[in-house]
Amino acid sequence: MMLDRLFVYGTLMRGYDHPMARMLADNADYLGAASMPGRLYQVRHYPGLIEAAAASDLVFGDLFRLHRPAELLLQLDDYEGCGEGGDQPAPYRREVARVTLAGRAAEQVEAFVYIYNWDVAQLRRILSGRFADVVAAND
Repeated sequence: MMLDRLFVYGTLMRGYDHPMARMLADNADYLGAASMPGRLYQVRHYPGLIEAAAASDLVFGDLFRLHRPAELLLQLDDYEGCGEGGDQPAPYRREVARVTLAGRAAEQVEAFVYIYNWDVAQLRRILSGRFADVVAAND
């Protein structure tokens, strides 16, 4: 059985007016706010998540249960630049991570997540781990 959960932390989150965010919302059930270990960087008008360097490094986002995971993940892989036939190395790679649902510290689940695959040395780190903080600062 294929994993059917997806953790998103940027333009695919609820409330973003983006065609892919709407597609995700229409084809998945929102399970709640969640977090996972990682560091968040502003790539352009979207973020990139990399592995955590310290236990305090957390990224916050939304957790979804996909209705048709195989089909939807193919579309999302293309959007994230890691679908078949894309440039290599791809900007993102899809991995399985442990995600904690907000308000339920003991409840961790496995979910797919898109990890940023390129160098972040020249990118600005989003210290709060929340992409919404960058969006609000730019409004």
